[in-house]
Amino acid sequence: MSRKLAALFVAVAAIALAACGGRYGNGAAGATYALPGMPDLTMTATLPKGDAGTGTISEELPSEGLGTIDDPNWSAVLGGFTQQNFSQALGFPPGTKITIKNISKNLHHTLNVVKKIKGPPANFPQSPKLTLTPSGGKLQKGYASGSINPGSSVTVTLGKKGIYLIGCFYHYGSGMRTVLVVANGATPGPQATAPAR
Repeated sequence: MSRKLAALFVAVAAIALAACGGRYGNGAAGATYALPGMPDLTMTATLPKGDAGTGTISEELPSEGLGTIDDPNWSAVLGGFTQQNFSQALGFPPGTKITIKNISKNLHHTLNVVKKIKGPPANFPQSPKLTLTPSGGKLQKGYASGSINPGSSVTVTLGKKGIYLIGCFYHYGSGMRTVLVVANGATPGPQATAPAR
């Protein structure tokens, strides 16, 4: 067996073993990595429980490439936000420093906390009052990123534990909304499949 193949096998085994301890919404924080020389292959590693670190939330319209997912845990259609490749519910431990990245090529987006909930189902309000004015401070109830230009990002630290419904000021009505769980060991939910182009 070649050294490269052996190294790949060890990396896959380590990630698989680490991932066994986590479960959706109450496992360990996940991070996605692309393997060198294999840009189409990404793997999710699981960090120790309660390990606050850094992460990225990518956002764009579901129709631009993230798709939507009918998440049975939240009894809601989620779209436009991901920690990995496609739309999903988000999960991070408190204190995580997050980069909110607008991956759209030509549209502005925001990340607004629409409301705080106690648990499923995720009942998104019909017409929430969202703002373009950045709130500053930690991401918690009332947080607003302000407008994020295409290809730009905003950095924020996650605040209090809780379950937050989030959405985009510009595209909330177009399905750009999801659930963000801030809890020790929180992990992202299942991903949407790529939308047809």
